[in-house]
Amino acid sequence: MNTIDTSPSSNGRGSDAWMRSWTNLGIDRRDPGYCRVTFDHPPMNAINATTFAELAELVELIEEDADLNVVVFASANAAFYLTHNETEDDASVAAWHNVLGRLSRAPAVSIAAIRGHVRGAGSEFVLACDLRFASLENTVLGEFKFGAGGVPGRASMERLSRVAGRGRALEILLAAGDLGAARAEQYGYVNRLIADHELDEEVDQIASRLAHLDHDAIARTKSSLG
Repeated sequence: MNTIDTSPSSNGRGSDAWMRSWTNLGIDRRDPGYCRVTFDHPPMNAINATTFAELAELVELIEEDADLNVVVFASANAAFYLTHNETEDDASVAAWHNVLGRLSRAPAVSIAAIRGHVRGAGSEFVLACDLRFASLENTVLGEFKFGAGGVPGRASMERLSRVAGRGRALEILLAAGDLGAARAEQYGYVNRLIADHELDEEVDQIASRLAHLDHDAIARTKSSLG
């Protein structure tokens, strides 16, 4: 799954850094300004130590690449987009939220193209992305940590509160259940629902437009919005 455009990049580490062998991610550099990342960790795309390490490296590449305008995150598994974190010690959780914060502040636009179940740390990930487009027929999102006796990271709760409002964020977190696609869109959990058979094409069209905009203008716009 490691197809990539090998043309020169202004990224200080060059294209070879993107072409390294990835285990749980598929990297497709479709254009100097556009990269598509596919989560591929059977059977449920659970976030393990390898997924985290690769995401941390990927975020560093995104931060450094002055050609890259947009990154789309999709899943190879139609039933599971991204699920729980298999490592829950304090240090690993803090490191995970640090990576998510860096992704949210990166100069490139991050898009979650959601198909399948999203739970726990997977929910935290999609909330850190700038845009969330989801399959109308095949999306389930949820925060189960309160139900399991845990508390989501503060940054993730703040992001959920910003997109859904305080009351709905509390409902999502404290009920600790799953939201279907329609309710997730109603609550602002996702930007928009798209028919499943059109999801990839429509997200690709959005990303392709962003890929050819001014990189600094994108970065300034993101920074201004906070």
